[in-house]
Amino acid sequence: MSETPQAPEDGWKHSGVRVVRGDQLDPAAATTPGMDRAVAIDRARTGAQKLWAGTVHIHANAKTGPHHHGPLESVIYVVSGRARMRWGEHLEFVAEAGPGDFIYVPPYVPHQEINASTDETLSCVLVRSDSEAVVVNLKIEPAEAPEGVAWVDPIHKR
Repeated sequence: MSETPQAPEDGWKHSGVRVVRGDQLDPAAATTPGMDRAVAIDRARTGAQKLWAGTVHIHANAKTGPHHHGPLESVIYVVSGRARMRWGEHLEFVAEAGPGDFIYVPPYVPHQEINASTDETLSCVLVRSDSEAVVVNLKIEPAEAPEGVAWVDPIHKR
């Protein structure tokens, strides 16, 4: 295990733990119609070097365009509502997640986030593996009928 770094002059008082209150999130600069994003943790707000975290509220029937986040890994935690994710070279795969579910998106995977509900907002917490936003929009002709994929990890087979 590595040695603990020397404490800064303030003894970690202002350079240690940061609490960002839920009512003090910053609206994200880049927005998608039908989505409200807010930043909690990034380099500018907290000095985070390797993480970005925030929230997204996706209006009923709203969806992103096809995109990927370059070399970044992403985790989406569904707070409320129903998330539908499409992914693949032609968004040919699909799965849904509900409250309490986590979604992992590996680097460079083309994907699309969709609110599966026609009348309920989808609320999620997002975490990415870098404090800089990376979004690469893609021109993809989506597959007509995506293939459903069960989310089963190799440890907890159903």
